[in-house]
Amino acid sequence: MKKNNNLWALILGVCIVIGFSSLGYLTGKSAVKIKEYERVVTVKGLSERDFMADTVLMPVEYVVNSNDLKDLYNYLKESENKVKDFLLKNGIEEKEITVSNIEIEDRSGYLDKEKLEYRYSGTQKITVYTKKVNEVNVIKKELQELLKEGVYLSGNQYTTPMEYIFTGLNQVKPRMIEEATKNARLVAEKFAKDSNSSVGKIKSATQGQFSIHSRDAGNPQIKRVRVVSTIKYYLVD
Repeated sequence: MKKNNNLWALILGVCIVIGFSSLGYLTGKSAVKIKEYERVVTVKGLSERDFMADTVLMPVEYVVNSNDLKDLYNYLKESENKVKDFLLKNGIEEKEITVSNIEIEDRSGYLDKEKLEYRYSGTQKITVYTKKVNEVNVIKKELQELLKEGVYLSGNQYTTPMEYIFTGLNQVKPRMIEEATKNARLVAEKFAKDSNSSVGKIKSATQGQFSIHSRDAGNPQIKRVRVVSTIKYYLVD
């Protein structure tokens, strides 16, 4: 009797093992089958728009030479006051003006110092940071009027460009993301049509980073904002 019980227990155990093995096989087979029928397409949608800069940064750099440090400082102070007065008269506010520290170069160590007319050279920069873009564009063209006031603009003043900035990104983000998503959908629908399928739900989506650049070198005040969204759609028959 005991032998019969052991035999039945053995048979039952074998059946259970076979059952679980079959179940696992069938489940795995089903998963493979589902994976085989899961079709997706990955597309990119672009949104690109041009905006006028709403903020401008303009540096005004001037230089003074002297053989006496005290005189050098006084001359720089005079130039500072003249530049500030010029900016204030042309619509720039005091709070929009920043004055940098003075930089002094002692040229007494030069090998050809005998040929130097002045030992010290002092440079200072005034920076305008404002939303009055149009006004600053006009002021930039009239800076040479400062020469009449005895202000000597440094060489950097003519080679350092103004910096134009667009600060309204948060306001345009929603509609640009919407546009990029719509464009991605159009690409997916075209692909689906060519493959005799239809576009299903979104499987995954990634919003690219926004980039802001000048549209071209000749118009730095026009900013091009760009974003690319990557979206993965299911394809259905």
